[in-house]
Amino acid sequence: VQLAESGGGSVQTGGSLRLSCAVSGYRYRSSACMGWFRQAPGKEREVVASITGFGVASCADSVKGRFTVSRDYAKNTLYLQMDGLKPEDTAVYYCALAARAYCSGGYDYWGQGTQVTVSS
Repeated sequence: VQLAESGGGSVQTGGSLRLSCAVSGYRYRSSACMGWFRQAPGKEREVVASITGFGVASCADSVKGRFTVSRDYAKNTLYLQMDGLKPEDTAVYYCALAARAYCSGGYDYWGQGTQVTVSS
């Protein structure tokens, strides 16, 4: 199973980025929970957003109203649209897949991560 993130980069405060996560090698990907996480230097990894195998999406309070998670089943790709970016959003962003429809219980596969840097 491979998860490949793309779309990271450097933007100024208030800018936008869209992250993508392409999934390959997982047979039941359309029914799997998928999520976005981030880890800033010196901080623990935290969940940013997730979407269940039933298509129910949720976002962390810190990004609610600014970030949107979605998935394209035909392209086997997960997205994270990030608007209104703030310097505190600077981190390495990871996508993850759980071998189940619900997002509770942890994730089984992880991507390599993509850097997002927001300057003031």
